[in-house]
This record gives sequence, C-alpha cells and structure tokens, in this order.
Amino acid sequence: MAKNEILSEIKKAEESAKSMVDEAIESKNKRISDARAEAREILKQAEIDAHKAAQDSFKVGEEKILEERDKIVNDGEKNAIAMSQKAQANIDKSVNYLLQEFERAVLNE
Repeated sequence: MAKNEILSEIKKAEESAKSMVDEAIESKNKRISDARAEAREILKQAEIDAHKAAQDSFKVGEEKILEERDKIVNDGEKNAIAMSQKAQANIDKSVNYLLQEFERAVLNE
C-alpha cells in the first residue's frame, strides 16, 4: 500500500472515530436532557400527589372534628335536658315541701 493510501485510511479512521465520539456525546447529552425532563415530571407529579394527600388528610381531620363537635353538642343537649328534668322534679318537691310546712305552720297557730 502506498504512503498516500495509508494516510488516507488513517484520516478516514480518524474521521470515523471523531464521528463516533460526536455521536456518543450527542447521545449522552440527549439522555441527560431526557432524564432531566423525566425528573421534572416526576417532581411535578410528586408535588401534585403530596398536595392531594394533604387535602385528603385535612378533609378527614375536618370530618373527625365535626363528628366530635356534633357528639359534644348532642351530649350537652342530653345533659341539659336531664338537668332540666331533675330541676323540674326538685321544684315540684320544693313546692310540696313548702306547702306542707305552710299548712303545718298555719294549723299549729
């Protein structure tokens, strides 16, 4: 093989190697870009999921608070009714007692 042919083959091999390196760099950069885009999407979806989970948790907590409030109000109303009935019974007893004492005081005069 002549010197020119050898140099030509070396030059072709160098160009081929450079082309392969350029393609590899371009491929690497594209994969990095794609990975970054995918990471942004994953972060965006994670943020959406976290926000939804927080809203769901808040809603559950709010429902529990409302249920507890209703229970406390109902218990309070029941206690108020019971106290009112007891007070009414005591009023009736007190009136009867006062009438008996009045009658005894009047009869003993």
